[in-house]
Amino acid sequence: MKKILLITFTIMSINAFAQSKDETTIREMLSAQEKAWNEGNLDKFMIGYWQSDSLLFIGSKGPKYGYNSTLENYKKSYPDTAHMGRFTSTILSVKKLSPEYYFVVGKWYLQRSVGDASGHYTLLIRKIKGQWVIVTDHSS
Repeated sequence: MKKILLITFTIMSINAFAQSKDETTIREMLSAQEKAWNEGNLDKFMIGYWQSDSLLFIGSKGPKYGYNSTLENYKKSYPDTAHMGRFTSTILSVKKLSPEYYFVVGKWYLQRSVGDASGHYTLLIRKIKGQWVIVTDHSS
C-alpha cells in the first residue's frame, strides 16, 4: 500500500511540474498586469497583450481589434487612478489547449471611490516568439 501511495504521489508531482512551467509563467504575467494597474500604469499593464492589429478585445461595446485601440479604450474608460481603483483578479481556471494556447477564466473587481465595479473575463493566451501574450480578451 505504501508503494502504491508513493507511486501515485510521484506521478501527481510529475504531472503538476510538467504543467506548471508555462502555467506559472502565465500566472506571473497576469499578476504583473494586476500590479501595473494598481500602480496606475496602463502602458505597463498592456505588456501582457499581443502588440498586433489582430489583438481582439470584446467588452460591453462589442469586439474591437488592435493593441493601440485596446490601450486607447482603457485610457478613455479609466482616465485617472480614481476610475482605475484597486484591481483584484481571481483566476478561476487555466486550461492548456495545446503547446501554443491556454484558456483562462477569471473574475475581476475594482474597488473605487467613484463606485466599485466587477465582472468576469476569458482570455485566450498564445505563445508567440517564446512569450505568452493575451491574443483575445472577453471582459464583462
